[in-house]
Amino acid sequence: MDLWDARAAISRGDLSLGELIDSLWERIGVLEETIHAFLSLADPAELKEAETALAETPLRGIPIAVKDNISTLDFPTTCGSRFLERFRPVFDATAVARLKGAGAQVQGKTNLDEFAMGSSTEHSAFGPTRNPHDPERVPGGSSGGSAAAVAAGEAIAALGTDTGGSVRQPAALCGVVGLRPTYGLVSRWGLVAFASSLDQIGPITRSVRDCALILSIIAGHDPRDSTSLPVEPRDYTQDLEGGIEGWKFGLPREYRPRELGPEALALIDRWASAIEELGGEVVEISLPLTEYALPTYYLIASAEASANLARFDGVRYTTVSAEGTTAKEMIAASRTLGFGREVKRRIMLGTFALSAGYYDRYYGKAQRVRTLIAREFAKAFENVDIIFGPTSPTPAFRLGEKEDPIAMYLSDVFTLPSALAGVPAISIPGGKVGGLPFGLQLIAPRLGEGKLLRAAYALEGCLTSETSSDATPLHRGDPQGGMPKAG
Repeated sequence: MDLWDARAAISRGDLSLGELIDSLWERIGVLEETIHAFLSLADPAELKEAETALAETPLRGIPIAVKDNISTLDFPTTCGSRFLERFRPVFDATAVARLKGAGAQVQGKTNLDEFAMGSSTEHSAFGPTRNPHDPERVPGGSSGGSAAAVAAGEAIAALGTDTGGSVRQPAALCGVVGLRPTYGLVSRWGLVAFASSLDQIGPITRSVRDCALILSIIAGHDPRDSTSLPVEPRDYTQDLEGGIEGWKFGLPREYRPRELGPEALALIDRWASAIEELGGEVVEISLPLTEYALPTYYLIASAEASANLARFDGVRYTTVSAEGTTAKEMIAASRTLGFGREVKRRIMLGTFALSAGYYDRYYGKAQRVRTLIAREFAKAFENVDIIFGPTSPTPAFRLGEKEDPIAMYLSDVFTLPSALAGVPAISIPGGKVGGLPFGLQLIAPRLGEGKLLRAAYALEGCLTSETSSDATPLHRGDPQGGMPKAG
């Protein structure tokens, strides 16, 4: 049951909120010891108490999980870091407040790579999250906790954040749906900043219509966020029907390299066939700047991380270390103990890129390339309605398999370009490679969420109907199916 069906069942009286909460916590009791999707959880008894008060709201009191770098009044917000282990915000992020205003309740906070810096959720200070399809493999990152919780049936829906692919890549590896909205469509107020010009909050769900429902609630202008776009709220669920007949879909040759392997290449061909069966046209296009997206992203994101994380000095938010006889020594000791290895790596890279004599050579040039990438996408969308391809170059890899940072960074090679361009993109289940989920990514023009969700909804229905006998979460089956037992 997805969020849409659960809401309808509660409204009809076929299901009570208490029964839904009991089922979620039953799954958590069975699986959480293995999956480790959550860092904190609400008291289910308290959630049940709100049933009467929230009965007439749009979301009927249904719990939704929230990634632990999004501010929540009633829960700690740790960002997966020892630095914020005991930090409790005094306000809800705008996205959380809007969900609450629609009648949702915060189920708990999900695990992530520290400060959202990673692609596997192995870099959390509180231990890794595991993929529900195979607990020896990663769930992707950095929103791995949110994706794993939804895929495992521990949560009905979740919020994640996407800087370079951190909603879409874990959604792909866990076999669920993940949406990155247009930059500025969803407020960043209350999101702990990693790279301010890239960060976006987005939903991770079991279906495309759930994504549309949550986006309808959290999107819209917020005067507290200087990067928020002046757009009016709208109901994206009204855009889902109608199909894609007559639409033109572009498949970049750069998103179909031979290195993907025969299974993945065969899936891409199947996606193209599905588009044509639905009345769409598939054309080959080229996005030659794709090869520059990875170095461009890691220069910009790391530089912005260096600036944003300067506020963590061991004095504000939480005290990490009292060592040292001077303030400088204490701050150095706190940052040494408080930050993990990957965060330190990116701070050092970003600080170097911003240093005197190197700013224009690295950070300035990266910003100019970013502009060219955005123009390349805009040019492509003059000729096609949607761009499609794989979300990730591989299915879920084993924990500890990618110790080399560059190998890990390459996990986002297909999601980084659209993030740099600021355009919306969604990952939906596209089949399996090696018996593991493999995601189909769709990309639309800026503020083209309506068109994007309509295409995703049509293809979701087509691809799901082909494999309706599959009981894993990949195809919206029974959440009890295909899951490992705790221990």
